[in-house]
Amino acid sequence: MTSAHSGRGDISRSLELMWRGRERSTRGPKPGLTLERIVEAAVELADRDGIAALSMRNVAAALGVGTMSLYRYVPGKSELLDLMLDHVEAPGDDLAEWRGREWRATLEFIGRNTYQLYLRHPWLLQVNRARPLLGPNALTNFEFALSALDDLGLTSREKIGLITTLDAYVSGLARQHVLTAQANEDAELSQEEFWAAQGPVMELALASGAYPRVFALEDDTFTQESVEYGLDFGLALLLDGFAAFVAARRSA
Repeated sequence: MTSAHSGRGDISRSLELMWRGRERSTRGPKPGLTLERIVEAAVELADRDGIAALSMRNVAAALGVGTMSLYRYVPGKSELLDLMLDHVEAPGDDLAEWRGREWRATLEFIGRNTYQLYLRHPWLLQVNRARPLLGPNALTNFEFALSALDDLGLTSREKIGLITTLDAYVSGLARQHVLTAQANEDAELSQEEFWAAQGPVMELALASGAYPRVFALEDDTFTQESVEYGLDFGLALLLDGFAAFVAARRSA
């Protein structure tokens, strides 16, 4: 369930701030508060307390300033969220190292980076980004992903299909990881106590013989290590499918 939406504020103002930032005066002392500091504080707040905690008042409190002082830099919470979304998309220094590499390896790199992005900023999974604003960081990443698919003989629609399928897989896996961590943190019972409480019913289910495949699963099927295995296993299968599709398009 999403609790926030991108592009709900003044779109023109959000884009202006993304691409140009707030013009700095060349006169007088350097201001103690900047747009960059505000966005960073908002991201830190959301990382710690979730997107529901995002408000101009809470961000101002984190910065130790009055709420009204923020409005000199950003119109409101909706525009601030737009800036946060582009801020966390900032490409890392290793992006340049992957330019021009083999397409499959590059897509795997993108998939793993996207997965880690969601784990660093779990609140991203609570934001509806069906109508994204195209800031400089988002466009840089989009351009990089498209460049990995150069010279494969794919149409524009097919390229977007591969990219969105990759993102859908890693975001779904990240969501499962984040929700599990949240459930373990918020629950009154530990993970062991939770499953132990279901033991008596499971014994009856096992004795019934109605679920042979369920009870034939190996003991290490649902462990913390299986999460990383799932990422590796799923990415490999997904990229195998992409490779088969690319080969078919080339032969056609």
